[in-house]
Amino acid sequence: MSVARRAFLQLGAGATVGILFTPTVWTALDDVSIWTQNWPWIPKLTYGETKGLPTVSKMCESGCAVKVRTVAGEAFGVEGNPENPLSGGGVCPLCANSVQVKNSPTRIKSPMLKGEAISWDKAKEIVAEKLDAAGSKVAVISGDQTGTVNEVFSALLTEKGSDAFYAMPCDMQAASKAWAGLMGGSGQIGYDLENSDVVLLAGADALESWGPTVANLKAFAANESGKFIFAGPMQTKTASVTSKWVPVPAEGMAAFTLGLCYYVLQAGKSVPAADFAQFKAMVMSGFTPAKVEAATGVKADVLAAVAKQLLAASSPVVVPGGSVASHCAAFALNLLLGGGMKVLPEFGKALSGAMSRSDMLKQDILQGVDTDLLFVYEANPAYALTDQVKAGFTVAFDCVNTETTAAADLVLPTPHSFERFEDVASPYGVAAATYSLGGPVCKPTLDVMTAGDFVLGLADLGAETFDEVIEAKVAAIGADMDELTEGAAYVLEDTADVSGVSLAAAVLGKAAIPVKGSGAISLAPYTLLNVGTANQATTPNAPCTISNNQLLGEKMVVMLNSVTAAKLGVSVGSAIKLSGGAGECEALVQIFEGVMTDTVAAPLGMGHTVGDEFSKGKGDNVYKILTVSSEAATGASTWAGSTVNVAKI
Repeated sequence: MSVARRAFLQLGAGATVGILFTPTVWTALDDVSIWTQNWPWIPKLTYGETKGLPTVSKMCESGCAVKVRTVAGEAFGVEGNPENPLSGGGVCPLCANSVQVKNSPTRIKSPMLKGEAISWDKAKEIVAEKLDAAGSKVAVISGDQTGTVNEVFSALLTEKGSDAFYAMPCDMQAASKAWAGLMGGSGQIGYDLENSDVVLLAGADALESWGPTVANLKAFAANESGKFIFAGPMQTKTASVTSKWVPVPAEGMAAFTLGLCYYVLQAGKSVPAADFAQFKAMVMSGFTPAKVEAATGVKADVLAAVAKQLLAASSPVVVPGGSVASHCAAFALNLLLGGGMKVLPEFGKALSGAMSRSDMLKQDILQGVDTDLLFVYEANPAYALTDQVKAGFTVAFDCVNTETTAAADLVLPTPHSFERFEDVASPYGVAAATYSLGGPVCKPTLDVMTAGDFVLGLADLGAETFDEVIEAKVAAIGADMDELTEGAAYVLEDTADVSGVSLAAAVLGKAAIPVKGSGAISLAPYTLLNVGTANQATTPNAPCTISNNQLLGEKMVVMLNSVTAAKLGVSVGSAIKLSGGAGECEALVQIFEGVMTDTVAAPLGMGHTVGDEFSKGKGDNVYKILTVSSEAATGASTWAGSTVNVAKI
């Protein structure tokens, strides 16, 4: 027996009509509806007053001044704060997702000792015992570049007779080692991008990974004359919106910059530095156009054209990224040009025993950490520094689970930055000393404690609570607490004294010699904020914004130009293995002519083994294949010059 199409349709229609006129089904559906609405895991709408509360987010390295949208005291969204002079109403991709991270299932809910929940009193007892036993063999690794919480940690180290405060690798540290270490300067270097008429970004990816990216976006948005030039091994997003891209290998950036000094010195520029004559002799003999071309591949006419633009500008500025030598060379060039480089004074300290910011940046984490007791504050060295860190006992302070908290002996959950007092003092790169403060805009829902309060409970450091430390910091700066918590920022227009600064002539020439790893292909790692950073994994809303040029399915994508691809015998979509440093990475190939020949560009921030579904298992961890080398003369460690071997799989 068969049912024709028309008969089937008639049967279906009749059945539907029968259902519609039968009251039993409606009663059953109503019961099911009520039952499903009572499931305990379904979120309930919150009703109440809606507010936009000013505070700061610390998910990016510079920190964003934001307004958190709340309803009945619960945070549900983030927007920029137009009253803040740095953000001007903007917000970076990481900080825009702050609420989603606050509500993440990866939040750490209570203190954990080797995977077992314990009380805060027990945690304090354990750390106090370890602290007594360690003596001076105590170290701190901080992922916070701008917060006063670092003063609390450094004061504890000072009290224990240790100077082992480590920052995660960053441009702020390279700049401090160059300016305060090699050149004898004081204060912090800043750059007036907005008011400079020519800006050379010498390896500084200003819209993604260098400095206050939101403020940088404002400067780019106001650019009407094509004043930006980018120099680097690949045409990044930043380079794509500049007037010119100059291909320069990362390890050759210092030599390229000193090559520009050659032309500037030829034009008669000078600096009242004691070693100026020595510096001039070193540049004029060691960094001629021919020698710079041999070291970097940059043609003499290209070098001369960039120098001509800088010399013709009324207020030029050169913004470095990468190695200590690159920063030192750029600072020397800026001093010769007399343009938009600023020197910012440090704000006063909240605790007398705390280190200065320059002292906090002295230790070289790439040379390794080996200690009995290690405190890690909202950093992820187990992910980004896979071989450099060893400790007898590790205490990790963090808001969410990471590779570092998974490996730590004791994990202490911190409040999210929206649940605590948090401050941002002069992010690296800003043109004026700036201080922003945010108070808690919602209440903690987990068993958390600020790291500052916990550490202050371990020793007499001059304050009992972290709130007191924040109040002391505001007083030392001379700012108004009420104005700051309402979203205003304190801006200090003063500049530091630059008299007596050296040009580091005795060491800079040797330090600027390019040093590469032993691999066949140069590695150009790059950061995209929507992918993440060394300390912050990809945020929940970000995966849909990641391009197929970075991630395809769960495979990382790297970029080569067509010449390099032909040499390696690969094409679009080829699966390859990159070997370098202490590990290997797998990736797919994309062809992009905005990468230098014999170079592979690879995105940082992927390959997490701990985290949520948005970051875990996506791509591979490029930090594993970075090569650490030492600069000649300075001894400073750098990732510039990383190389890999590439094999088709």
